[in-house]
Amino acid sequence: MTTLITTDLVLLDADLGTDTTSVIRNLAELVTETGRASEVEGLFADALAREQKTATGVPGGIAIPHCRSEAVLEPTLAMARLNPAVDFGAKDGPADIVFFIAAPAGADNAHLKLLSKLARSLIKKDFTAALRAAATPADIVALVEDALADKPKAAATTAAPVAAAAATVDTPTTRQKRIVAVTACPTGIAHTYMAADSLVLAAQEAGVDLQVETQGSGAVTPLDPAVIAAADAVIFAVDVDVRGKERFAGKPVINAPVKRGIDEPAKMIQEALAAADNPNAHRVPHFGAEEAAENRANSSGESLGAKIKKVLLTGVSYMIPFVAGGGLLIALGFLLGGYDVTDVAKDVVLKNSLFNLPDGGLMIYLGAVAFTIGNLSMSFLVPALAGYIAFGIADRPGIAPGFTAGAIAVFMGAGFLGGLVGGILAGLAAYWIGSWKVPRWLRGLMPVVIIPLLGSIIASGAMLLFLGAPIAALSNGLNSWLTGMTGTSAVILGMILGLMMCFDLGGPVNKVAYAFAVAGLGTGTALNQAPWEIMATVMAAGMVPPLALALATVLDKKRFSLAERENGKAAWLLGASFISEGAIPFAAADPLRVIPATMVGGAITGAMTMGFHVTSQAPHGGIFVFFAIGNVGMFILAIVIGTIVSALGVVALKRWAVRKPVDTLAAAQPAAQAN
Repeated sequence: MTTLITTDLVLLDADLGTDTTSVIRNLAELVTETGRASEVEGLFADALAREQKTATGVPGGIAIPHCRSEAVLEPTLAMARLNPAVDFGAKDGPADIVFFIAAPAGADNAHLKLLSKLARSLIKKDFTAALRAAATPADIVALVEDALADKPKAAATTAAPVAAAAATVDTPTTRQKRIVAVTACPTGIAHTYMAADSLVLAAQEAGVDLQVETQGSGAVTPLDPAVIAAADAVIFAVDVDVRGKERFAGKPVINAPVKRGIDEPAKMIQEALAAADNPNAHRVPHFGAEEAAENRANSSGESLGAKIKKVLLTGVSYMIPFVAGGGLLIALGFLLGGYDVTDVAKDVVLKNSLFNLPDGGLMIYLGAVAFTIGNLSMSFLVPALAGYIAFGIADRPGIAPGFTAGAIAVFMGAGFLGGLVGGILAGLAAYWIGSWKVPRWLRGLMPVVIIPLLGSIIASGAMLLFLGAPIAALSNGLNSWLTGMTGTSAVILGMILGLMMCFDLGGPVNKVAYAFAVAGLGTGTALNQAPWEIMATVMAAGMVPPLALALATVLDKKRFSLAERENGKAAWLLGASFISEGAIPFAAADPLRVIPATMVGGAITGAMTMGFHVTSQAPHGGIFVFFAIGNVGMFILAIVIGTIVSALGVVALKRWAVRKPVDTLAAAQPAAQAN
């Protein structure tokens, strides 16, 4: 195992700047200069991104910026004793001791355990006092190696769920309070274990039996179910979802960010004790309507627009798998059986078999089978959309009313818009019914009988009696308008769809354009190919961003970090497969230059595909469903032109539209070297 820290990785009484960005950059440069990272920018970007999620300052004048990065070649600790101290977000003031923990993206568990052990040592006052008193880098290295070699007192408590506080004997009249806790942070290296140890120490001081499950980067040892059952309360000090949260259902709970477990462990213990004695305390929800109410309570601070977006995206994301396979099978049916397969598929499938082939032979039969399976799969489009919109509002009890309302929308001819409305109605109805205060004996029937029954009556009844017909008329009018679009109006529609597909790369705007195309796909015919043209436009434009970024990393490598260049290699395949999200890493790092450039290319591609009447009978697959694309030559040409335009735009903006902070850092580096 390699040495985690050397004297070359220690800076004493160093001036590394006045803010966290400067300190992290200087430490990333130090790690790179010692040969432990392949490049500064990738390591700096990953560490800064982690810092922006949760500040890494902890009480006692300590900071532990850390990350996993593709740029890191071996697990590394870099330490700086700062003068002046820098604010890393701790409540008690700035930090003068900084440990930069850099782990490779695929670090093994043995190294990660050592890094976590160091993080735990930093909450010990004698260890931090020795760090401040150290005279040489060699002294620092010796202190760290001793800390890594010696088993911390609380390590057994938090690394595995065993008793944390001193054992006491329960008597018939008194029983020691028992609390269980889960700690977790996004990286799973430092905060997870520091919060666990801080809570353990606070519990010991309070005379409380605390057992902790650390859901860190290494293997997780779950708490014993008997321990959970005996607990009086639960503490979740987490920045990510708790794994196996249902194990704690019904227990009084204290929820907080993982950093609060480090900053205020004693206060959290007292809050958990108070919750244990309070019959009205907040509790870990059971699955069902109660959990849905919990989720909405947690998101009560969201704006109405954010809530609507989340619900609609939930419906669309669950709908897409239902229709992707179906659309491809329909396209395969056309390939094998021709366009006339739509007229004969049902009869061929029901009246023939592999041993009794129809006129036209095996290809006609296989085409009819593929078309029938695909058509039936596509028939779930609107019910799935409505069902999972209702799920997004009311959780599992909303699914049945939502699917039913979606089926009514299909029956009424209300289509995609009817599914949206029906899903929202079903979700709201299920949520409202689930909020009723009912006797305990009736609670078990609510999610499986009462809510589906009454929710379906309310939502589906409203669709049949009042809303279905007007929405159907609106849908038919919209389809007629789209079918009649030709010439300039079709090109403009293509540009708009192209811009939408490239605006947020898999986000709500992108999903709206895609859902619009998929919803109309089933209405396309040989005589009405407008829905297929829209599908081709959306697919082609959505392929441009990842392909353009992949090309840009080849045209001008030095403008991209090592991690981005690696992402660029993967983006070739993602783009060719019509996975727009392949461009997200680039857009997240540099949105003001990447997104405008990709939107320009997407608009050009969209305009060309609509203008040249390119069609796609498949909802997904990119170039790999070439057999389902009409005028495939123009499809490829439109993508190539859009990709080149976007790639050149990205490179040009990165060269000449330079952000001021980059110039400032570049100017500051020579001065720092001169000092």
